[in-house]
Amino acid sequence: MPEISRFYGIVIKMFFKPKEHEPSHIHALYGEYVGEFNIQTFEMIEGDLPVKAQKMVQEWLALYADRLQAMWDSQVIEKLPPLE
Repeated sequence: MPEISRFYGIVIKMFFKPKEHEPSHIHALYGEYVGEFNIQTFEMIEGDLPVKAQKMVQEWLALYADRLQAMWDSQVIEKLPPLE
């Protein structure tokens, strides 16, 4: 799963396979915690990421949702800046 960004110990990744399921989403890993976030709504749709980490991921998603959706559609990954 290619890494897109990393900030405050959170690693953002996107996974592609021929039949990756909708909705478009990213994976956030934070230590032993994981979360799967909808790119369009920013909500965590699966996982156990702590609330503070969820809010940071959602703030980052708000900055890069359009670029993330473009990556999802094209299946071409690019690195994105971290949350500062």
